[in-house]
Amino acid sequence: MTTPATTESEVSRLEQIQEYLDQDAWREAAKLLKKLQPAEVAHVLEALPLNQRQILWDLLDTEQDGETLMELTENVRNELIQNMDQNDIVAATEHMDVDDLADFIQELPSDVTKEVMESLSEQDRRRLETVLSYPEDTAGGLMNTDTVTVRPEVTLDVVLRYLRQLGENVPRDTDQLFVTNREDKYLGTLRLADLVTHDPQETVAEVMSLGVQPFNAMTSDADVARRFEQYDLLSAPVVNDNGQLVGRITVDDVVDLIREEGEHHFMGSAGLSEDEDMFAPVMESSKRRALWLGINLLTAFLASWVIGHFESTLDRIVALAVLMPIVASMGGVGGTQTLTLAIR
Repeated sequence: MTTPATTESEVSRLEQIQEYLDQDAWREAAKLLKKLQPAEVAHVLEALPLNQRQILWDLLDTEQDGETLMELTENVRNELIQNMDQNDIVAATEHMDVDDLADFIQELPSDVTKEVMESLSEQDRRRLETVLSYPEDTAGGLMNTDTVTVRPEVTLDVVLRYLRQLGENVPRDTDQLFVTNREDKYLGTLRLADLVTHDPQETVAEVMSLGVQPFNAMTSDADVARRFEQYDLLSAPVVNDNGQLVGRITVDDVVDLIREEGEHHFMGSAGLSEDEDMFAPVMESSKRRALWLGINLLTAFLASWVIGHFESTLDRIVALAVLMPIVASMGGVGGTQTLTLAIR
């Protein structure tokens, strides 16, 4: 997962935290961190040099660790994980959603993965194993298994009392409930707006919508993103090959997916990774960029060799030498514009 573009408020917060760190004012820095959202904390961490990044990470509350880790680029996240002990890693996973935990746990060493699995409740462990059983680039790998299901024969009044009973355990970003039969086969959806505006004595079957088609768990994430865009979905059900409901996908997961794909293409056009760390060690950055820079150097030598064959012509017509940098500049600008359109 990646952080959003920098805003003026984020710049001021970054400067303020930088000032606190320079003055060794740890308590003030910790207070400011508590006011930030995980995505904002991740942006601040990525904008700091390695030594200050580690200091700031150590000041962060354990409750913020999990969500903040998922907002960081892969390289920065792995660097921080290397300096964490197993107990801290396990504690960080306690506040993660199952879909985020599925992505995170695959990056951990096997011994840490085992400890994280053992720390989960039996229900959460089964949910995590369900997500991990699907490829990462499919609807099954993208989904969250935390759903609220209702039967078609019950009344809306029963559903309302059920939701009140769940209280704070209602999954985050719930905009609709999923209607299933006794075999857990998906039948339709019950929007919360319909639930609170219809007669409480009506049954779910009378009010539910049949318009939301479920994703098969093996549907590619690209197709998932395309359908979310076409139909302006906020959430959608995911079913297995038997038509049984196994989870749901929410729009925030799809937005993250689209952003990651966009950054992958944009950074890839310059021979970089979307997880590139500006403060990575020189040798590590050199290894990643060596191939691209090497190709660029070879083409520059090739251009020089070609120009060398026309040395006598350039001696006779000096105007050609004047035009050479103009041609090169215009070619570069044209290539950049074409590349931008292609990426878009």
